[in-house]
Amino acid sequence: MTNNIHTLTRDTDVVIVGGGLAGLFCALKLAPRPVTLISAAPLGQGASSAWAQGGIAAAVAEGDTPEAHAADTIAVGGGLVDEAVALGIAREAAPRIHDLLAYGVPFDRDLEGRLAVGREAAHSARRIVHVRGDGAGAAIIAALSETVRRTPSIRLIEGFVAEALLTEDGAVTGLQLREALNCAAKPVMLAARAVVLATGGIGHLYAVTTNPREAGGSGLAIAARAGAVIADPEFVQFHPTAIRIGRDPAPLATEALRGEGATLVNGNGERFMAAHHPLAELAPRDIVARGVFAEIAAGRGAFLDARAALGARFADRFPTVHASCIAAGIDPTTQIIPIAPAAHYHMGGIAVDGRGRSSIDGLWAGGEVSSTGAHGANRLASNSLLEAVVYAARIAEDIAGRTLPSPARLPDAPAASRSGTPDAAAVQRLRAMMSAHVGVVRDDPGLAEAVRHIATLEREAASTALRNMATSALLVAASAWSRRESRGAHFRIDHPTDVPALAQRTMTNLAAARAIAESLSEQPLPRTVQPMIA
Repeated sequence: MTNNIHTLTRDTDVVIVGGGLAGLFCALKLAPRPVTLISAAPLGQGASSAWAQGGIAAAVAEGDTPEAHAADTIAVGGGLVDEAVALGIAREAAPRIHDLLAYGVPFDRDLEGRLAVGREAAHSARRIVHVRGDGAGAAIIAALSETVRRTPSIRLIEGFVAEALLTEDGAVTGLQLREALNCAAKPVMLAARAVVLATGGIGHLYAVTTNPREAGGSGLAIAARAGAVIADPEFVQFHPTAIRIGRDPAPLATEALRGEGATLVNGNGERFMAAHHPLAELAPRDIVARGVFAEIAAGRGAFLDARAALGARFADRFPTVHASCIAAGIDPTTQIIPIAPAAHYHMGGIAVDGRGRSSIDGLWAGGEVSSTGAHGANRLASNSLLEAVVYAARIAEDIAGRTLPSPARLPDAPAASRSGTPDAAAVQRLRAMMSAHVGVVRDDPGLAEAVRHIATLEREAASTALRNMATSALLVAASAWSRRESRGAHFRIDHPTDVPALAQRTMTNLAAARAIAESLSEQPLPRTVQPMIA
C-alpha cells in the first residue's frame, strides 16, 4: 500500500531503501512482517534492474549444474571471486527462479513448456532465462511492483531519497530522507530498527552509462559516511556495446545479440575481437570493452553488426534494442549499430557477509550497492539479477530471525543543512573526470588527478546530492590508484599485467580514501577534461 511519508510515525521497524529487484524481492520475502519501502522514483522506474536485457543466469537446463555455473563465474572474476559465495548463489538459483514465477514473471518457455535458456559471453552452457528476448528486467520489475502494491504489509513511500544514514554507538538508528524532486525541501528524519540498502549502482558517476539517473552511488556514499567497510570499489564493469547515439543514459545493445551471432566490426567493416581473445565477441566483458575502446581511440569507430545473424528477425527477437535503434534513425536489419563502452555495473560496494550484513550493526545491503564476493574483478553476464534475488531472500530470512532493538529517539531535521540541489556544471565535470581518468583504461597521472579533484569536491560540495556523488567517486578513484596492476575490469596501461601477490579483494573505508587524497594533494597536475558523449 502507498503512504505519504508524513502520515507515518517517525519510528518504524524495517526500512528498505530502493525500488529495484533486491528491494522489492526483500520486501516480499519479509511479508507479512511490516516493512517500509522507500523508492526514489515510482515503482518500475529508476531501477537498473528494470533495464536489464540479458536475463538471469540459472543452471536449470538438462545437463547443466550449479557447479559448472560457479566455475564459469570464478573463471571470469580475475582471481578474486569468493568460491563458496559463487557456488552458494548458483545452488540457490533454481528456487529463486521459481519464486519469481510465483510472483508472475513470464519467463520464456520452449515448445515443450520448459524454461527456455540462452547463452551469453563466458558461460559454458545455455543457462540464461529471458522474457521475450531482451525484456527480462522490465518484466520482472513490473511483476514484482504489482505484487508489492497488493501486499498490505508493505508501506510504500515513493519520491524520496535517503541522503544520510544515522547511527549511534556503531549501530543504525535511522535515515535522513529528502524529496527526490524537491531538493529545497526540508529533510525528513525516520527512525528504524533495521535498514536494508538496495539503492543500485554508480553508473551516473560516469559521462557515458547505461544506468538510470538514480544510479549515482547514493547508497554506497551514505554507508561509507557512516563508517561502513567498502569492498572492491575500483572494479567497475563497462558494457562494451552501449548504442552510441548521444543519449544519456545510453541505450544498451544486449550481449545476447552476440550470443546469437552478431559480430563487432570497425568502420572499415573489419572484425577485430579475434585479435584480442580466442572467444572473439564472446570474450569476457572487460576484454571486449577494451577492444571496442581501442577501435574508437584509433579513430576507426566500433559497430555491432547483426544483419547476417538476425536480419528481419531482429524486431521480434530483440524488440527493446530494435526500438532504440529505430528511434535514432538506425535500421539494425540493414545497418550496423554504432557502439561505445559505457559504465554498466559496479562489482564493488558495501562489504557484506553471506547473510547480507554490513560492518554496521542493523545495516544490510543487497543488489548492486553491495559487494558479496560473487563477482570478483569482473562480473559474469546475467549474474547480477541472480545475486540480487538470492541475497534479498537471505537478508529477509536473517531479519526475520532476529530480535531488533528499539531505535534511539531521533532529533528533528536539522535547521540548517546542505541543500539537495546539485550544481549541474559540477556534476558534469565530475562525470567527465570519471570517464576520462577512472574509465575503461587508467593510468597513474590520470587517477591521481581524479582523486585530488574529487576529494576537493567532496569537501566543498554545497549540496548533499553532489557530496554523495563525490564520496562514491572518491572511493572508486582512490582504490583504482592504489591497485597497481591490471585485473578484470580494472585495467591500467602503466601496469598492464596482473600481480599474483595482489590477488586479494580490496577492503577499505572513506577515511582511507581521504588519506590517499591527502597524500596526493601536493602533486598538482592540472588537465582539461572534456565531457564524453555517447
